[in-house]
Amino acid sequence: MARIIVIDDDHDVRALLVWDLRAAGHEVRAAADGAEGLSLQRASPAELIVTDIYMPEKEGIETIRELKEQYPALKIIAISGGGSAQGARRAFSTRDLAVVAAELGVAAILQKPFASEELLRSVDAALGKH
Repeated sequence: MARIIVIDDDHDVRALLVWDLRAAGHEVRAAADGAEGLSLQRASPAELIVTDIYMPEKEGIETIRELKEQYPALKIIAISGGGSAQGARRAFSTRDLAVVAAELGVAAILQKPFASEELLRSVDAALGKH
């Protein structure tokens, strides 16, 4: 199966994503923020990144941009549960997120909460599996 890195600052969400992806047979590593995720990718590149958008330290949009600059073919799934990025006082709407995702070349964007099946379908689609 695929090598995947999960980036999410919420320990419980991160653990659940890792569990779901490992249960589906993927090799998964996890990071608590974008800086740690970038470090993992540089050390041993993954085929797919699943990253939260709203995180302290290095937030998701910045992380996605940096990953796409360094690894243009990398598949990325962005996840969002609301919140604010880098102190911005408004949350992105679903439409805003879709625009940002398209501009950044993200394979999919999932709004929390989402079902495990939705995550796994998005992973399969991003990796070109049906």
